[in-house]
Amino acid sequence: MPDWLDVGLRSILFIAILFLMTKLLGSKQISQLSFFEYISGITIGSVAAEVITGVDGNILHGIVVLIVFGGITYAVDVISLKSKKFRDIAEGKSSIFIKDGKVMEDSLKKEHYTIDDLNSLLRKKNVFKVADVEFAVLEPNGDLNVLLKKENQPITPKDLHLKVANEKVPQTVIMDGKILDSSLTHAQKNREWLDVELKKLGVMLDNVFLAQVDSYGQLTVDLYDDKINVPSPQQKPLLMTMIKKSQADLESFATQTEAEDAKQMYLKNSKKLKEVINLLTPYLNG
Repeated sequence: MPDWLDVGLRSILFIAILFLMTKLLGSKQISQLSFFEYISGITIGSVAAEVITGVDGNILHGIVVLIVFGGITYAVDVISLKSKKFRDIAEGKSSIFIKDGKVMEDSLKKEHYTIDDLNSLLRKKNVFKVADVEFAVLEPNGDLNVLLKKENQPITPKDLHLKVANEKVPQTVIMDGKILDSSLTHAQKNREWLDVELKKLGVMLDNVFLAQVDSYGQLTVDLYDDKINVPSPQQKPLLMTMIKKSQADLESFATQTEAEDAKQMYLKNSKKLKEVINLLTPYLNG
């Protein structure tokens, strides 16, 4: 058999083996590697490359090595799930780099990190001043998680005691110009509704690259032709404007009339519309 054909067949065989091993070991192997998984991954890749390119090598020996390393890695993962002590040994422990706003120099030295390394990790979290950090911990996979001081944290609606509507996962209802009926069903919409919304935006289905329905039932589209500007739907902001105008008109009518009964009626209904505005603001804020 020609060498090039032998290498090609070995490559196909080991791609299949490595794919099956990765599926067995789970997505953790390609996302968050522990110390042991890092070593195992390098070894498995090196063995596979050596057996593939080494024409005179023994394929069976290479397969045995991969199976052994894959089996040990799988066993380590299983044991780690059941034993905290074993998990600390195999995967490592978290290290606190900043505590109560103070840099832990001993932890930096233990992990062989310099202050420049720490600053680099902080900048990746959009933090440029160590003084802004209340707590920072280095995870076993090398990620740095940061908790800002209270005064440096972004303000949330909860801080302002505002009620907001719950967000749901947007449903992709059109992809590559094709309607996804299952996503339409999840969004509690149908094709007739979709046709009407597309006509409102003035776009054709064939020109839609991507269309999604958000948790408020709003349709947004992205077209193949990037030169076409699609207007943002304004129905909800306009509806809120109309309600606010009606509420303001009722208050104005109450000040203009001299009839006490009419004044009380206007004020009563104005108050009701005010409650409606407060209730619908999270949904009709545009």
